[in-house]
Amino acid sequence: MELTQVKAGLKNTISEEVTEANTALAMGSGSLPVYATPAMTCLMEKAATEAVERFMPEGWTTVGISLHVAHTAATPVGLTVRAEAEVTAVEGRKIVFTVRAYDDKEEIGVGTHERFAVVKEKFLAKAAGKVQY
Repeated sequence: MELTQVKAGLKNTISEEVTEANTALAMGSGSLPVYATPAMTCLMEKAATEAVERFMPEGWTTVGISLHVAHTAATPVGLTVRAEAEVTAVEGRKIVFTVRAYDDKEEIGVGTHERFAVVKEKFLAKAAGKVQY
C-alpha cells in the first residue's frame, strides 16, 4: 500500500485551553499547576493523526511509533495551546512529522513524530494475541 495522497508539506493545527485537568499537577507528571508535557505531546500526536487520517484507505489508520520532543516553556491555566503537525517525509508506510506547540505568548514545544499506516483489524488481532487465557 502506498500513501499517494500524503505528501511533505501537509499540515494540521488543533488547540485546547489549559485547565486544571491538563496540568502537570493533575496528570501526575510534575508538581506545578502548568500545562503538562503529556498533554502537549498528546495534542501534537492528535494534530498529526488528524492531518493524515482522511487519506487512509478504508480499514486503515496510523499508529504512533516515535515521538521526540522538547517542552521549552511553561503555560499557566487559562491560556490556549495550539499544536501544529507538518508532514516532512513519507517513507513507504511511515510518515514523519515536525510538531510544534505554542501558547498565546510563545513557542512552548518542538520535536519530531513518526506514524505508521496499518490495517486496523490486523493490528488489533496482533495486539489481542498477547492476551493469554
